[in-house]
Amino acid sequence: MKHSSFEDLEVFQKAYRISLEIHQASLGFPSIEHYGLGQQIRNASKSICANIAEGFGKRSYSKKEWIRYLTIAVGSSDEMRVWSRYCLDLGYVDEPVWRQWDTEYRQIVKMLQGLIRSWS
Repeated sequence: MKHSSFEDLEVFQKAYRISLEIHQASLGFPSIEHYGLGQQIRNASKSICANIAEGFGKRSYSKKEWIRYLTIAVGSSDEMRVWSRYCLDLGYVDEPVWRQWDTEYRQIVKMLQGLIRSWS
Protein backbone atom coordinates (compact mmCIF):
# COMPACT_ATOMS: atom_id res chain seq x y z
CA MET A 1 0.00 0.00 0.00
CA LYS A 2 1.37 3.39 -0.98
CA HIS A 3 1.20 6.17 1.58
CA SER A 4 1.80 9.77 0.60
CA SER A 5 2.34 10.95 4.18
CA PHE A 6 3.29 9.56 7.56
CA GLU A 7 -0.15 10.78 8.65
CA ASP A 8 -1.70 8.10 6.41
CA LEU A 9 -0.07 5.34 8.45
CA GLU A 10 -2.46 3.68 10.88
CA VAL A 11 0.37 3.21 13.39
CA PHE A 12 1.11 6.95 13.34
CA GLN A 13 -2.56 7.78 13.86
CA LYS A 14 -2.78 5.37 16.80
CA ALA A 15 0.46 6.61 18.37
CA TYR A 16 -0.55 10.24 17.92
CA ARG A 17 -3.98 9.72 19.47
CA ILE A 18 -2.59 8.02 22.56
CA SER A 19 0.18 10.61 22.89
CA LEU A 20 -2.50 13.29 23.16
CA GLU A 21 -4.28 11.23 25.81
CA ILE A 22 -1.01 10.74 27.71
CA HIS A 23 -0.25 14.46 27.52
CA GLN A 24 -3.69 15.39 28.89
CA ALA A 25 -3.48 12.79 31.68
CA SER A 26 -0.01 13.97 32.73
CA LEU A 27 -1.29 17.50 33.29
CA GLY A 28 -3.33 16.13 36.18
CA PHE A 29 -0.33 14.61 37.95
CA PRO A 30 0.87 16.17 41.22
CA SER A 31 2.96 19.31 40.63
CA ILE A 32 6.11 17.51 41.79
CA GLU A 33 5.73 15.23 38.75
CA HIS A 34 5.15 17.89 36.07
CA TYR A 35 8.88 17.97 35.30
CA GLY A 36 9.58 14.39 36.35
CA LEU A 37 7.41 11.50 35.32
CA GLY A 38 4.92 13.76 33.56
CA GLN A 39 7.57 15.23 31.29
CA GLN A 40 9.08 11.80 30.70
CA ILE A 41 5.84 10.25 29.47
CA ARG A 42 5.02 13.28 27.32
CA ASN A 43 8.45 13.06 25.67
CA ALA A 44 8.45 9.28 25.19
CA SER A 45 4.93 9.16 23.76
CA LYS A 46 5.65 12.02 21.35
CA SER A 47 8.96 10.42 20.38
CA ILE A 48 7.09 7.53 18.78
CA CYS A 49 5.17 9.86 16.49
CA ALA A 50 8.21 11.99 15.73
CA ASN A 51 10.36 9.00 14.81
CA ILE A 52 7.70 7.60 12.50
CA ALA A 53 7.42 11.00 10.80
CA GLU A 54 11.16 11.60 10.53
CA GLY A 55 11.86 8.10 9.27
CA PHE A 56 9.03 8.31 6.75
CA GLY A 57 10.57 11.46 5.31
CA LYS A 58 13.89 9.66 4.83
CA ARG A 59 12.53 6.35 3.52
CA SER A 60 12.90 7.22 -0.17
CA TYR A 61 16.57 8.04 0.40
CA SER A 62 17.48 5.21 2.72
CA LYS A 63 15.52 2.09 3.60
CA LYS A 64 18.05 1.49 6.38
CA GLU A 65 17.29 4.88 7.97
CA TRP A 66 13.53 4.25 7.76
CA ILE A 67 13.95 0.94 9.57
CA ARG A 68 16.25 2.57 12.15
CA TYR A 69 13.62 5.20 13.00
CA LEU A 70 10.92 2.56 13.22
CA THR A 71 13.16 0.58 15.57
CA ILE A 72 13.63 3.65 17.77
CA ALA A 73 9.84 4.05 17.84
CA VAL A 74 9.54 0.41 18.99
CA GLY A 75 11.92 1.18 21.86
CA SER A 76 9.96 4.28 22.86
CA SER A 77 6.73 2.25 22.78
CA ASP A 78 8.20 -0.30 25.17
CA GLU A 79 9.57 2.54 27.29
CA MET A 80 6.02 3.89 27.57
CA ARG A 81 4.90 0.56 28.99
CA VAL A 82 7.41 1.02 31.82
CA TRP A 83 6.41 4.64 32.49
CA SER A 84 2.72 3.79 32.42
CA ARG A 85 3.38 1.10 35.03
CA TYR A 86 4.99 3.77 37.22
CA CYS A 87 1.88 5.92 36.72
CA LEU A 88 -0.27 3.04 37.94
CA ASP A 89 1.93 2.08 40.87
CA LEU A 90 2.21 5.69 42.04
CA GLY A 91 -1.56 6.12 41.87
CA TYR A 92 -1.60 8.71 39.06
CA VAL A 93 -3.80 6.54 36.83
CA ASP A 94 -6.22 3.78 37.68
CA GLU A 95 -5.91 0.20 36.52
CA PRO A 96 -8.34 0.44 33.57
CA VAL A 97 -6.39 3.39 32.15
CA TRP A 98 -3.09 1.58 32.64
CA ARG A 99 -4.47 -1.57 30.96
CA GLN A 100 -5.68 0.49 28.00
CA TRP A 101 -2.30 2.23 27.62
CA ASP A 102 -0.40 -1.04 27.97
CA THR A 103 -2.60 -2.75 25.39
CA GLU A 104 -2.30 0.13 22.95
CA TYR A 105 1.48 0.29 23.23
CA ARG A 106 1.69 -3.47 22.69
CA GLN A 107 -0.41 -3.02 19.56
CA ILE A 108 1.77 -0.14 18.38
CA VAL A 109 4.88 -2.31 18.81
CA LYS A 110 3.29 -5.08 16.72
CA MET A 111 2.31 -2.60 14.02
CA LEU A 112 5.80 -1.12 13.94
CA GLN A 113 7.36 -4.58 13.79
CA GLY A 114 5.10 -5.40 10.87
CA LEU A 115 6.27 -2.26 9.06
CA ILE A 116 9.87 -3.15 9.75
CA ARG A 117 9.35 -6.68 8.37
CA SER A 118 7.66 -5.32 5.26
CA TRP A 119 10.67 -3.08 4.52
CA SER A 120 13.37 -5.61 5.45
